[in-house]
Amino acid sequence: MSKVQGGMKCVKYLLFVFNFIFWLSGSMVLAVGVWLRCDPDTDLLLAGAGAPDSFFIAVYILICAGGLMMVVGFFGCFGAVRESQCLLASFFACLLIIFGAEVAAGVFGFLNQEQIIEEVQKFYSTSVAETADPNYNGTTVASIYHSVLHCCGGSTPDPALCPDTEEKTKDCLTAITDFFNEKLYIVGFVGIGVAGVMVLGMIFSMVLCCAIRNSREII
Repeated sequence: MSKVQGGMKCVKYLLFVFNFIFWLSGSMVLAVGVWLRCDPDTDLLLAGAGAPDSFFIAVYILICAGGLMMVVGFFGCFGAVRESQCLLASFFACLLIIFGAEVAAGVFGFLNQEQIIEEVQKFYSTSVAETADPNYNGTTVASIYHSVLHCCGGSTPDPALCPDTEEKTKDCLTAITDFFNEKLYIVGFVGIGVAGVMVLGMIFSMVLCCAIRNSREII
């Protein structure tokens, strides 16, 4: 028999629906994280020896948070249906931990945004210097950047590096900035949206948990 009645029963079903949405949100976060990690363009740009890994650190945190959200969402649904005070309290604690992890990932990404871009730009500039070495053979990192980002040269387009460069081609330092800003904004917007959902979940879980405790005291 249900321990909660009236308006709290409505909260119970709202929490169940929320947890299903939360599970879907977790799958979306996981999918975005995997996409950012497996994106062929990003992988090509950061696959070379000596490439910076700061961008992937934020992506790995996102993937872990998404997987954990899916697990927590499942157990949150179970706790709401069973009206288990222990499970709901554990659900609240897990949400709080995930919320902290996502805030940490967001803060890390935005505080290190310029550093991440500068590291990639430095990596590109170093590869351009290597192309000038007559002893340097094979496919260069610089040529991969030119192909993926449709750019050429450092601060200004350099026809010597790309003979087929068009007049409107961006320089690679600007193209790198635009490319990683777009990726980091995706991480930021997804994190903000999910954080809002988690705050609602924590509120619902605490309200229902308190209602279950009060109903037991009355009995």
